[in-house]
Amino acid sequence: MKLIAFTSLHAQLHSLDWRAAWWQPWRTVGQRVAQRVLAGQRVCDALNAEHPPLQFVPQTALPDGAAYEQFIFQQQQVPTRENLHDLLNGLAWLVFPHTKTRLNALQNAAIQSDGIHTTRGALRDALTLFDENAALWLAPSALVQALRDKQWQSAFVDLRPLWQQAQPVLFGHALLEKLVTPYKSITSHVYVAQEATQSIAIKDLDALVAQQLCCAALVPKPFIPLPVLGVPGWWAANEDAPFYDDTQVFRPLRAAGVPCATR
Repeated sequence: MKLIAFTSLHAQLHSLDWRAAWWQPWRTVGQRVAQRVLAGQRVCDALNAEHPPLQFVPQTALPDGAAYEQFIFQQQQVPTRENLHDLLNGLAWLVFPHTKTRLNALQNAAIQSDGIHTTRGALRDALTLFDENAALWLAPSALVQALRDKQWQSAFVDLRPLWQQAQPVLFGHALLEKLVTPYKSITSHVYVAQEATQSIAIKDLDALVAQQLCCAALVPKPFIPLPVLGVPGWWAANEDAPFYDDTQVFRPLRAAGVPCATR
């Protein structure tokens, strides 16, 4: 089984296109870590070579029955498997150390308060969704409102020039894992960090989001759905306006009282 996982990880890293726009904040450190893994290092060792804010350790360091997030908080160690999912999680710790630390602290506090159950409470559910699938966003107010209202033609066609003032940054490691093999329906959960018309450095965005995150900011979930390949400049096919007519991906706003379709 270890050989299969090792081979699969190497194949995924070989197929990963770091030139894609969504990798921009991750590219430099990601390529260095990937090269170490491809050269034979364990994922945890390849990540530790970047001098992270905490230590990455093999998955076997996590005691049986221990809560993963609580272990990280108490030991300042991240159990890491030999797969792409955990490698990308490690990269998130390197690129967004303040936000990842804040998410972990909130998870630990929720576990301390409520314990571990078969289902997560509202806060832990929102934290996990953020950690796995969030995109961080700075954008002009008009663009934010169009996306909130799922006015896709307005957001992506009529207001397309405004995207030059927007800063979409992918954060969730599960979201990025899907984008190794892109497909049209990949959808992020956008967290609007600021309604603004100027981009900021990733380290400043990281600090801003970490400062904002709290129970009140996450419950109820504040996220806006955004099909990632609809972002102008990120996918050649979206240069044609009919790209956004696909209602299986760009779904209209639900009328009040109408149940949501399952996916």
